[in-house]
Amino acid sequence: MTHEHADHHEHAHSHDHPTGVRAAVKEIFAPHSHDHSDNIDGALESSAAGIRAVKISLVALAATAVVQVAIVAISGSVALMADTIHNFSDALTSIPLWIAFALGTKSATRRYTYGYGRAEDLAGLFVIAMIALSAIIAGVESVRRLINPVPIDNIGWVAAAGLVGFIGNELVAVYRIRVGRRIGSAALVADGLHARTDGFTSLAVLLGAGGVALGYPLADPIVGLLITAAILTVLRTAVRDVFRRLLDAVDPELVDAAESALAAEPGVTAVRSVKMRWIGHRIHADAELDIDPATSLADAHRIAHDAEHALTHAVPNLATALVHAYPLNVHGRPDTERPVL
Repeated sequence: MTHEHADHHEHAHSHDHPTGVRAAVKEIFAPHSHDHSDNIDGALESSAAGIRAVKISLVALAATAVVQVAIVAISGSVALMADTIHNFSDALTSIPLWIAFALGTKSATRRYTYGYGRAEDLAGLFVIAMIALSAIIAGVESVRRLINPVPIDNIGWVAAAGLVGFIGNELVAVYRIRVGRRIGSAALVADGLHARTDGFTSLAVLLGAGGVALGYPLADPIVGLLITAAILTVLRTAVRDVFRRLLDAVDPELVDAAESALAAEPGVTAVRSVKMRWIGHRIHADAELDIDPATSLADAHRIAHDAEHALTHAVPNLATALVHAYPLNVHGRPDTERPVL
């Protein structure tokens, strides 16, 4: 039997995370990824939150680019114009994710029986491609400037544009990552990491301009190479999270919590298996339970229903739960041929 979970539940999870400077740096390059995203449970509500996050971040990035356009107009720097166009184009990469969230609100069909949530994971692949492209561009440009140094004009304006770009992109990154975690969207978190890589690029502009101003012209390409390494670190995190979703990986702690909740249900003699997968930012669970063969059909139905209800409290972001109850045979072994439900 299947249970659709659309109610809001509060879930308390205790996680010990490292603190200090090292932990803060690690959080920037590889944000802690866990599946206990339990603040928003409703499928439509969480999709709406994702769309809202994309809209707000697009406006913020557009505002950042507009400020940079103004600086370009004042300074007349062609290099800054190229960087500004790059920021505009990167802001538009959120559109596929917006479309994916919108598709996720559509009902399942006879062809797409699980709905369209997987479009979100495919959008995550597009985001990964954009992060990889940013790393390639940053690396190639840094090597080119290292071999053939290019003088930087209007250093003050270049630094100002770099500062604006860094602040704008980092604010968007923090916002996207926070909302992505809250609704359980690996793709939105990856898009936040994408904004962070753009911020790193702007930071390279700022630090490079500072080095040139202090009389170190090679500071610009050297900082660019360091930023390229930072982008590759962020890319590794994004690839890990998105591909785990595509391969139906879940946090083992979720499986442990589900098994414990099911085993504690009256009438359940054993938990044979628990399987879970993320589709977009919702979890779908499938469990097999062993029950006493003397259990009546009505009681078996109640046990399965109570087990599903227990899962909704143990597993955040649960969309559906399918529970199979099997009686034990006369030898005390599961009777796989006669499921009660």
